[in-house]
Amino acid sequence: MKEIGTISLGRLNNGAHFLYVSNVLARAEADGKVSTKAATQIAALKAAVAQEDKDLKLSQKSLLTDDIAEADHDRDLLLGGYKQAVRGFLNLPVENMAQAAKVLNQHIIDYDIDPQAQLDKETGLLVNFIADLEGKYATQVAALSLTPFVTNLKEANERVRTLTADRTEERMAVSVGALKQSRKAADDAYRTLVKWVNALALIEGEAEYASFIDYVNTEITHYKREVIGQKADPAGTSGGGDTPDKPVTPPGEGSGDGSDDGEL
Repeated sequence: MKEIGTISLGRLNNGAHFLYVSNVLARAEADGKVSTKAATQIAALKAAVAQEDKDLKLSQKSLLTDDIAEADHDRDLLLGGYKQAVRGFLNLPVENMAQAAKVLNQHIIDYDIDPQAQLDKETGLLVNFIADLEGKYATQVAALSLTPFVTNLKEANERVRTLTADRTEERMAVSVGALKQSRKAADDAYRTLVKWVNALALIEGEAEYASFIDYVNTEITHYKREVIGQKADPAGTSGGGDTPDKPVTPPGEGSGDGSDDGEL
């Protein structure tokens, strides 16, 4: 008899897990018989997948990331403009201005700030760099009329500093283990759907459920071989024959509920 086989969902990395349950959900919704007979189970899986999607996106990218990138770009342009302006005065035939440029250029060389450096490292260096320009090098800055560069560079750097701090607070506000919890909810909903479809196929006959069962078993075989790296029999009628797997947490990625399933 055809039935949906087993897969150790806890061994899928976060991206693969979301894609797998999303694919099964889409197929279930598109299957006329399954969508009618397992409407409640599909609705539960849909809600769980939607929450997992939300938590996965939040774990990968803060809503402030684009704002930070824009602010970082602005300050890099200002820093580049300041450096270029200072160099432009080096060969000026006005002694006091050329001397001021020489002092400021050496200051630039000493700090050696790389716009491509790690974000917080660049921010910290610029805090001290700008403090010097407003303090001990204020006379040289004024002599070359570079105060607007310094003022705007400070504002841009403070914007990056504020946004990164806000992002840290945002991430702290996310409940610990949110993605782990939503994965577990999706696993539970998936298992319930699988058990329900297998029961329907047993009670009503497999004919009208064969297409959905075969699709899920093909997906199971694919994910076992290509994602988990586990030997799997070709997708067939029963989908069984696999020994339950010990859960493994992929490096750098969370698994489902920590205890995993070992089945379904």
